[in-house]
Amino acid sequence: MKSSYAGIVGAPVTPFKSDNTVDYETFAKQVNFLVENGVSLIAHPMHIGESVNLTDGERRELARVLVSAAAGRVPTFVHVSFAGTDLAMDLARHSVKAGATGIVLMAPYHWRSGPQAIVEHFVSVTEACGGKLIVYNNPKATNVDLNMDVLEQLMDRLPGFVAIKDATFHMETFTDICELIARKSKQIAAYTGIEYLLTSVPVGGQGCFSACSEVAPRLTAGLYQACARGDTAQARELQFKVRRLLKVVMHNYPATIKYAMELLGRPVGTTRRPILPPTAEEKAWVKAELTALGVFENEPQGWHAQGTQGERVNEQLPAV
Repeated sequence: MKSSYAGIVGAPVTPFKSDNTVDYETFAKQVNFLVENGVSLIAHPMHIGESVNLTDGERRELARVLVSAAAGRVPTFVHVSFAGTDLAMDLARHSVKAGATGIVLMAPYHWRSGPQAIVEHFVSVTEACGGKLIVYNNPKATNVDLNMDVLEQLMDRLPGFVAIKDATFHMETFTDICELIARKSKQIAAYTGIEYLLTSVPVGGQGCFSACSEVAPRLTAGLYQACARGDTAQARELQFKVRRLLKVVMHNYPATIKYAMELLGRPVGTTRRPILPPTAEEKAWVKAELTALGVFENEPQGWHAQGTQGERVNEQLPAV
């Protein structure tokens, strides 16, 4: 059963000016770039967007700019995770009031909460804002694994539960999630944490959160399209390329992503501490890898999609 939220989830970095303040104008350009290049929805600020490096005021203004820049062209989701439920509720209310489609929410971290406390956290935050929910399962970050019992309760209690981002990178867990969705006959999109689509789509996956779209949107979209239409040979070739690119962008992320964007004419500044900028050796490696992958030849330069690429990416895709 195909979800209306199937596809590539754009997860932009957060741009900073030279004085280390958020560059909201450039952030709006990023949102437009991702929409032009065919993402199905946008979620911000994920950890790739340095969510834990942003103040509450910055997160609120970024939510407003996200909605304004997307201008209704794609659904928008704001990552509102906090260790405390009331804090997440407050940001969630603000985000949906600003016009966001919904929220991305992790389990409360640090507290090692039990299953019932975790369920109540998700239910309380989602019901407080009235928006759609993308559940974010990242046990390495939270030390909490959302097991199938918890997910089933959330599916039963929250009609706005529309997708799950599974960042376990564990095929057994992802398969169990897809089986649960199928058994419950829910229109819930199961996303891999990043672009491991060749293995996830056949078991019921319907897309991914994307670390690569701001660097190589055409390569990323091509991989998704090949998987969606069942072209295994093409998908395998593209998955190997995307895996090589992921090794680059996930190294000291998001610093290397920001440097790659600078090389492509889409500067977004550096990162906030404790994330350090890439060294000269790392910069040389990033440039060499992008060259070897054909990124400079085949991907858009600057802030606008070239030709009609954005329209081509948005063509009707086969059901997955």
